[in-house]
Amino acid sequence: MRAIRYVRSGDPSVLEMVDLPIPDPGDGEVRIRVIVSGVNPTDWKSRSGTFGGAPAEATTPNHDGAGVVDALGAGVNGLGVGDRVWVTLAGDGRPAGGTAQDYTVVPAERVFPLPAGADFELGAAIGIPAITAHRALTVGEDGPARLTPNALAGRKILVAGGAGAVGNAAIQLARWAGAEVIATVSQEAKARLAAAAGAHHVLNYRQPDTAEAIRRIAADGVDLVVEVAAGANARLDLAVLRPRGTISIYANDGGAPVELEVGRNMGLNARYQFVLLYTVGWDRITAAAADINQAIEDGALRVGEEAGLPLHRYSLEDTAAAHAAVESGMVGKVLIAVNPT
Repeated sequence: MRAIRYVRSGDPSVLEMVDLPIPDPGDGEVRIRVIVSGVNPTDWKSRSGTFGGAPAEATTPNHDGAGVVDALGAGVNGLGVGDRVWVTLAGDGRPAGGTAQDYTVVPAERVFPLPAGADFELGAAIGIPAITAHRALTVGEDGPARLTPNALAGRKILVAGGAGAVGNAAIQLARWAGAEVIATVSQEAKARLAAAAGAHHVLNYRQPDTAEAIRRIAADGVDLVVEVAAGANARLDLAVLRPRGTISIYANDGGAPVELEVGRNMGLNARYQFVLLYTVGWDRITAAAADINQAIEDGALRVGEEAGLPLHRYSLEDTAAAHAAVESGMVGKVLIAVNPT
């Protein structure tokens, strides 16, 4: 089979295509014929050495993907050969398990059924972004632990970076769960994407009156912030957060230091929740996957330009270019067609 590998950290040029034997699944494992592989920022950060350091062994990149179950190891229940599935964190702790290859073998708990109405591109796009968004939306002190229609009814959610993959998923999931969604973006083109995702209100955070504009929408403050730039947005978040509100932080774009104003946070009884899927626990990931699949079945979670998340497609041979696109901040979702149907 064809597989993309890297044996040292570096820029996308360290990615090489090699020919490998097709692996067999062990006990509790599933072999998937990968149709589409999804690229996330964590993938290039791992490859570059920014996250996790140098590889200890040859590594196949990309945690997310979608395909067809090709073989089952002993003890696997609930999945069958030929099932259409999506997978996330495929390579976590398993350097050979990434989805940038014809076949991957992963533990069964990392594999979820792909709803009948969903294509493989949607399946490869949801993993890390949608589960991150789900976690960010379900950590509030007074909020739900699961997402269903009306689970967030009556709540006002602020999504920073509404044109990003996580921001897009957060808008769609929050809207499906009944929240009133405010999104912030940096430019008009991104505003159109956030609106296409379903945000009720879209604001340019570079305007000096952004906090006042949010307060006109949410006079008592927002219930929860899904935050992509914790340092840069710290003052804005505190200016619009309601008492006992939550700031869910999944990234710190721009790298500005996060400085907490203790007095203001105490006065608000503010809650900060950091979100990283590698250590969140598979019970939460499994629950999130079930809610995400329900949203897909309800037609509430989509990808593509019309859903505010443009798709950028590459071949397996062009995996290095796909990584470079994500690393450069391309807006939308980068996908690799491994075995086009």
